[in-house]
Amino acid sequence: MEEGSVFRSLLAILQWWGFNVTVIIMNKWIFQKLDFKFPLSVSCVHFICSSIGAYIFIKILKLKPLIVVEAEDRWRRIFPMSFVFCINIVLGNVSLRYIPVSFMQTIKSFTPATTVVLQWLVWRKYFDWRIWASLVPIVGGILLTSVTELSFNMFGFCAALFGCLATSTKTILAESLLHGYKFDSINTVYYMAPFATMILGIPALLLEGNGILSWFEAHPSPWSALTIIFSSGVLAFCLNFSIFYVIHSTTAVTFNVAGNLKVAVAVLVSWLIFRNPISYMNAVGCGITLVGCTFYGYVRHMLSQQQPGTPRTPRTPRNKMELLPLVSNDKLEGKV
Repeated sequence: MEEGSVFRSLLAILQWWGFNVTVIIMNKWIFQKLDFKFPLSVSCVHFICSSIGAYIFIKILKLKPLIVVEAEDRWRRIFPMSFVFCINIVLGNVSLRYIPVSFMQTIKSFTPATTVVLQWLVWRKYFDWRIWASLVPIVGGILLTSVTELSFNMFGFCAALFGCLATSTKTILAESLLHGYKFDSINTVYYMAPFATMILGIPALLLEGNGILSWFEAHPSPWSALTIIFSSGVLAFCLNFSIFYVIHSTTAVTFNVAGNLKVAVAVLVSWLIFRNPISYMNAVGCGITLVGCTFYGYVRHMLSQQQPGTPRTPRTPRNKMELLPLVSNDKLEGKV
């Protein structure tokens, strides 16, 4: 690989890590330090910022061509994905309110396992035995981390776990509903974020509106806090661009390894800022999970490189769906 290409890949990975970790830490800061305990409203702000950012990026600056989608397909294909997309982001923010970033990020690493199981149970899709074997350390690491988590909260744990299911569902829906549309992350946000804002706006207003008014009156510096909240929305959109950039600047294997290292960076940074207690066995469980995710990505890549004539496991039928996205949902999720 040429020196310039290596530098570009490294720069892409670093700015992706920077935006991703910053958004996660800012969300946790909003809930914990600013005492703004309204995850629906935070998610709605992020969707609004992402909608505006995608419009500016595509329509005004014209930095990315618009993928034209028929009006009927927008409601029949994109709206269902937007609904699951919305649930996924809200559950992620809800979990951040109740559990530490380190625990939440470890649980999010459970997504490959939930995707495989969901496709196996619902769609009757069969997988190579090596895929199943690669899930063992992921599941084992999650179990060890959960049992030894000192700040365990059942509600936050369930929110993060169901968030994994929502991520897996969105990934699977993307393969079927968007068949024929080659979406990138920016076009995905362009179409899905407005739908998500529409879906979430009324529930956020009804369930959290009065609480926000009370918070606004009680907070010593509400305008400064609102600046931080909207800044996190802007950074959430920037994260989408960084995902797009890193996907096109690195190989699939590098993207997978970098994604798992990103979790480790987020865990370390969150511990340095919030000082949430982490036991030795909890750290070991997190490490096992990340190693398992890396092994899963390697197996996925190895199987995808098989020649068309290479013999396959008898129970693994060929169909239109690939074995799974290499890194859970980063290609289609704005993490807003």
